[in-house]
Amino acid sequence: MCVRNAGRSQMATAVAERERERRGLTDRVEIATGGTQPADHVHEEVVEVMAEVGIDLSNRTPTAITIEELRSCDYVATMGCSTLDVGELGADANVDVRDWALLDPDGEDLDRVREIREEIAGRVEDLFAEIAADDDAA
Repeated sequence: MCVRNAGRSQMATAVAERERERRGLTDRVEIATGGTQPADHVHEEVVEVMAEVGIDLSNRTPTAITIEELRSCDYVATMGCSTLDVGELGADANVDVRDWALLDPDGEDLDRVREIREEIAGRVEDLFAEIAADDDAA
């Protein structure tokens, strides 16, 4: 999740969908994305660099996400835009919130957006590996 749901969170969602498919977890892992103040469209530079790795974001539309939706998650990754005060989820929420503190790609040159894409891909892959390890230990 992030504020606008137009860059980092869209990239993270697309990479997570790809990773879920790659690991054969489509029946076990649900992925949600959203922003606290969604934009009208995904940033053009994000669409362009994701297309370079075979992911089409051209038809995606930023959406809103609610506290209730976030409370239903096992993991929430924020993109470094201070969008979520963990206290907002409530003391009884059993949600693992990760703030990935990533640069906003909006208006950045394509090389920088590629770097952000690769950072996101690495973090998503690491999270899936962690989830798989937890499943194996259980």
